[in-house]
Amino acid sequence: MFTAKPGRVLAMVACAEGIGVPRGSGMFRQALHAVSYISEDKIAAKVDYLKKTFRWLDAEVGIAVSKGPFILARSKDLLKRRSEFLISEVGLEPAYIARHPSLLSYSLEGRLRPWYYVMKFLTENRLLKRHTCYYTFVKATEMEFLDKFICPYKQAAPHLAEDYAAACKGEVPTRFRFT
Repeated sequence: MFTAKPGRVLAMVACAEGIGVPRGSGMFRQALHAVSYISEDKIAAKVDYLKKTFRWLDAEVGIAVSKGPFILARSKDLLKRRSEFLISEVGLEPAYIARHPSLLSYSLEGRLRPWYYVMKFLTENRLLKRHTCYYTFVKATEMEFLDKFICPYKQAAPHLAEDYAAACKGEVPTRFRFT
């Protein structure tokens, strides 16, 4: 921004505000970064793509972009793969994803898919004492995840840690048993 012409900076500020991120927001700096190298036409095209791919309404796109302006800079392929996984496999509602756009920042192979396998395993084998939403699983740090969702189940599911490690490597966790 320091090297940009003043007119360009003003255009970036207007564009960031136009996508729903107010100047006082903690996300404003990220919004400026997201729109800094994307033309308004490309932003409009990306918004249309988000609507189609995630089945979002205008308001949901506004919520997602205001909470996670980084999604404007994500590739269409990345967004499509996340959409297919989160909606089709995990079964999340489009509005849920819009309220939690950080889901789109996590690695599909390194976090979203393996942690989903663990959640599904624990849920289907009735090992969780209470319902835990998917976002709670993925927003935890690796250490928190291990402490909350792997270590406590060493006796009830002795292969869970091993299967989780295999899933993180992109392998299909063969010993996960879903009842």
